Amino acid sequence: MQAIVAVSNNWGIGKDNELLFHIRADLQRFKELTTGHTVVMGRKTLQSLPGQKGLPGRRNIVLTHNPDFTAPDVETVCNPLQAVFACGLEDFCIGGESVYRALLPACDRVYVTKVLADAEADAFFPDLDDDPRWQVEHCSEVMEENGTRFQFVEYVACEEDNSILPDSSEVSTGPTPFVPPADFTSYHGF
Repeated sequence: MQAIVAVSNNWGIGKDNELLFHIRADLQRFKELTTGHTVVMGRKTLQSLPGQKGLPGRRNIVLTHNPDFTAPDVETVCNPLQAVFACGLEDFCIGGESVYRALLPACDRVYVTKVLADAEADAFFPDLDDDPRWQVEHCSEVMEENGTRFQFVEYVACEEDNSILPDSSEVSTGPTPFVPPADFTSYHGF
């Protein structure tokens, strides 16, 4: 699984259930990367979208505590493990904060638009620069749109520090399966 997010200098992602920045290049990149894939989001993120319905050209999964929640063009799941098993390696977690925190351990790549500006936020993405599990694989040049400076940064999970996988001596042969943290299925942060 992958994640995609736009962050401010202090890794803020939103305020009052709205994006902090509206950068056309970022929105276009989001569309190009996620179209044709499954996207996983929380209920509040879905309700912030136009028409409060799923994004076109994508399979939309909403992670919610409410098993009776319905909305146009979405499927619902009620725990992070269901979301992980509903997705493939090329699918995306698209927010909000609690869904990112719940699913980040299952991600091996994060596409970040780093906006080089401060903004008041009440929702945040984990600071990948301070997390030894993540390293920068690619960083674009700084771009500017309507006076807002930003760059695209791709982070990849470091295999040698992947704390959610079992010790290699515990796996006999074949590919290493995804093993969620012990508290993964009972996560109640979303």
